[in-house]
Amino acid sequence: MRITQGTFSFLPDLTDDQIRRQVAYAVGRGWAVSVEHTDDPHPRNVYWEMWGQPLFDLRDVGEAMRELKACRAAHPGRYVKVNAFDSTRGWETVRLSFLVQRPAVEPGFELAREEGEGRRVGYALRARRPGPSRLP
Repeated sequence: MRITQGTFSFLPDLTDDQIRRQVAYAVGRGWAVSVEHTDDPHPRNVYWEMWGQPLFDLRDVGEAMRELKACRAAHPGRYVKVNAFDSTRGWETVRLSFLVQRPAVEPGFELAREEGEGRRVGYALRARRPGPSRLP
């Protein structure tokens, strides 16, 4: 299963040159660039671990690419993404976010059904771990 989160998620993985061009696009608009990583890509997990500090007032795309390369080297089996934050008054939000690395095996998610008291049925979306399914 291929995790599809962020911009370009339905396209093949971006090359380093394509990533560099997207970072250059963000820098050209004055957006801050940051690199984050996680081993839990659940859609509700919005708190990925930040690699270093956000790169505000960035002018050199090479600096962002060096940070990205260092993060990839330190976390080869994790998801890594690049965010571009627009601090313009009125926007103040992430304007661009895309995955730049995936683990070799993406286990995906599973829908777990849980029966409660009476006729209550609950569902939960859980990250699937490699191996056999935990569902009955």
